[in-house]
Amino acid sequence: MKIIILGSAHPLRGGLATYNERLAKAFQDEGHDVTIYNFSLQYPSILFPGKSQYSTDAAPADLKIISKVNSINPLNWISVGNEIKNLKPDLIIVKYWLPFMGPCFGTILRQAKKNMHTKVISILDNIIPHEKRIGDNAFTKYFIKPIDGFVSMSANVKEDLKQFDTTKPSVLQPHPLYDNFGEQVAREEALKELNLSPDFRYLLFFGFIRKYKGLDILLDAMADEKIKSLPIKLFVAGEFYEDEKPYLEQIDKLNLGDRVLMFKDFIPNEKVKYFFSAADLVVQPYRHATQSGVTQVAYQFNVPMIVTDVGGLAEIVPDGKAGFVVPPTSNDIAKAIAKTFQSENLVKLKAGVMEEKKRFSWQAMVDSVLGLIK
Repeated sequence: MKIIILGSAHPLRGGLATYNERLAKAFQDEGHDVTIYNFSLQYPSILFPGKSQYSTDAAPADLKIISKVNSINPLNWISVGNEIKNLKPDLIIVKYWLPFMGPCFGTILRQAKKNMHTKVISILDNIIPHEKRIGDNAFTKYFIKPIDGFVSMSANVKEDLKQFDTTKPSVLQPHPLYDNFGEQVAREEALKELNLSPDFRYLLFFGFIRKYKGLDILLDAMADEKIKSLPIKLFVAGEFYEDEKPYLEQIDKLNLGDRVLMFKDFIPNEKVKYFFSAADLVVQPYRHATQSGVTQVAYQFNVPMIVTDVGGLAEIVPDGKAGFVVPPTSNDIAKAIAKTFQSENLVKLKAGVMEEKKRFSWQAMVDSVLGLIK
């Protein structure tokens, strides 16, 4: 088939771009002709909370990426939609993660489908956003109308979709592994790369930092007496998408300065393997969530996880097998951390991760999309 993926890609950075590029490769490996229609402007600078929207990594050599979608220019939406309409792709795949993109994507898809040939499948990260804003429902309803079928990456999202549509075909398919970050390296090599001492066990909080991700809860857990007596340090690897001052003040107030290591810049793709290979345990203390790409990176590098029992996280990390699922409180997280390092628990959890990861394949995602088309 001729397939167009509408959404983020290089030179934009982050999980959305990484996902779309890896998805494109999965379809190419099946023999399909794939083009990514990328943003020329994804977010206006005033709306982007990070330092930069752009990657320093080299462009993927084997992907066709056209950067011409402007998220805030309606004339551009019509122009791009007409261009795609004339290309007559068999399929457009579009990830949906934020209502802000609803008007842009919804208009492009309406124009494209005027060729009476193209079908549209949306892969849903979220249908209800983590941080609500005026206009969310209207923008999402506008986006959904031209979609022919949905792939939800968690049962929570699939259920949320019913608030907007109950008639179009919808399937559940978990987020595949992020296997494009390479393979696990030896712990010694990873520790040396990050200048970390081998005398400690390491917890990892990974990804951009916002209130809903609960880093403050994890910092409180690090100050718990159950953890303070153990040779454990936490490294936080990710860019702040909000004011970092409250977190730094919390670290100082709790006397965690020598036990919390901050890597506050965006982590480039080639460095990701070192953070996960150095980590003994990934902690996701989220206040709310649907699913998370971080869990799939942890699976790729065989790292057990502690996740909170919110959204779809418990679907992805079976409690007691690949990690522990706990309420989003510092006490419960501290107890789970301590439990992980008791007896042979860490060894057993790593074995569980290696078994569980087998169900998160890109082939399964491709099959889910193609199954909806059929």
